Amino acid sequence: MKLAAPVAALVALPFLSIATPGFAVDARIARQLEALDPDTRLEQACDTEAMARISAGKGGFKADKVIAYTFAEPEREGDSLNAPGAVFRSRGEWYRLSFNCLTGPKRINVRSFDYEVGSIVPHEEWTENYLYD
Repeated sequence: MKLAAPVAALVALPFLSIATPGFAVDARIARQLEALDPDTRLEQACDTEAMARISAGKGGFKADKVIAYTFAEPEREGDSLNAPGAVFRSRGEWYRLSFNCLTGPKRINVRSFDYEVGSIVPHEEWTENYLYD
């Protein structure tokens, strides 16, 4: 994958994390997740974890949206989700993302999570991939 010049330097930072336990889910988010069907709950729990990890990382991103299925369908197996074609939005720009996520049996608490930030998605690709400001 060829990276845009400004992003290439950022991606060189250690964005690929070792699979580590997830951040604690607050009670408000847990209640919202409990109302969802199990597959949607799994995806939303992992998306929420991705936003927290990316925002807490060293790249200076402030992720406010993650979409797990933009460039490839996520693969679900039990309580795990592999999203090789995900994206996230930070400060009005979209970036490619891949992640692996494992939750507990209720699909609310993330038990392990690893991710890799990819290149910026050019604005001319936004419409065809249903990305927005």
